[in-house]
Order: sequence, then C-alpha cells, then structure tokens
Amino acid sequence: MASEQQVKRYLAYWFQVGKTIVVHNGEKVLQPQRIIAGDRYSQEFEELWQYLLSPESGDCYLTGTSQTISELLTSKWDLEPCSRCDMPVPMFNVGSPPESCTCSDLSNWPNTDLPKPREPINTQNRLRAIHHRLRNAENRGGGDREASGDPKNQTRESPHPPESFNQKEYLRLVRDRSACPPEPWSASPDNSLASGNQKSATD
Repeated sequence: MASEQQVKRYLAYWFQVGKTIVVHNGEKVLQPQRIIAGDRYSQEFEELWQYLLSPESGDCYLTGTSQTISELLTSKWDLEPCSRCDMPVPMFNVGSPPESCTCSDLSNWPNTDLPKPREPINTQNRLRAIHHRLRNAENRGGGDREASGDPKNQTRESPHPPESFNQKEYLRLVRDRSACPPEPWSASPDNSLASGNQKSATD
C-alpha cells in the first residue's frame, strides 16, 4: 500500500517531466507550473494536492495512466521504480503489474541530459549530515594512528630525554673514580725531600 507521501511524491515527479492530471472524470486537465520551492513543495503544488484529496476533484489520474489517486491510496497498489526510467509507477502488490509504464506516452522521457525529478531538499540538513560523517571519519582515523604504534610517536613520547644518558655516564665515572685505591707514593720532588730529611736525621 502506498502512503499519502509516496503518492504525493509520485505526482510531483511526473509533473516535473511534463505530465498533467485529469480531474472531474475527464472534464478538466490541470498542471502546476511550479512544483518545488527551495526545501519544500511550492504553494501551488500543495493547493493542488489538497484539492486532489478532496471529494470535489472526483476521479483524478495522471494522463497516460488508468489508476485514480484514490485507488493508489488503497492496499491494492504500490509505487515502485519503473524498469525503464526509474521513476515511481503504480504496481499491483498482488497479481500482474500494469501493462505499460506511466512514461510510455512521453516521447522525451527518459532523458539523461536533464536533471532527474526530485523531492524538496533541506540544504542545511544535508550539509550537517556531511559534516557529521567527516568528523566521525577524522575521529576514527586519529584512533587508528594512535593504536598503530607509530615509531615517530614513540620517539617523541620517550620518557628519557637525551640529557639523562649523559648524566648517568657522569655519575658512573664519579663512582668508579671514587672506588679506585689511592696511588702509591711516587718519586716526586716533595717525596725526595722528605726521604732526604729522614736520611739526615738518621745520620
């Protein structure tokens, strides 16, 4: 079963490629000139949509189709992408699909040179969603780099600065020097003088 929003989207798409809608059992044909206004449907399209939902419009359907708007809102029909042009078309949810696509009587459709029909787009919401995805990607990338054990990061985050090695070497040299036994007396001039005084005293 197609929802009201899906049927509304179906009409908006086909109006954008030139389709008209027949109302009052074929008495009148209508086509809105403007369908989208920025991030919403135009006022003209919204008024036509409310008119189509009202009893005053009678049986109404897109040109080239046989399903009325009221029929599309029942449980017998779904709206699925056309196998030829990817536009929404009525499909039986039980039994065989319709004999032809809604686009069968449009000589200029599908046309890949033209922009595809679309729904209103809220630009701010779209940009916020893109920004959110980029932020998440950056956060994931930063976590992977930290967990990978980057040698540069290890060198930068080493707890021992280069000066600590020199300090340890200095302390080791001082400790080794202190542990050495005192050197024996050598034949220095002072020692010679001392030994000479001892000899004189002996004599």
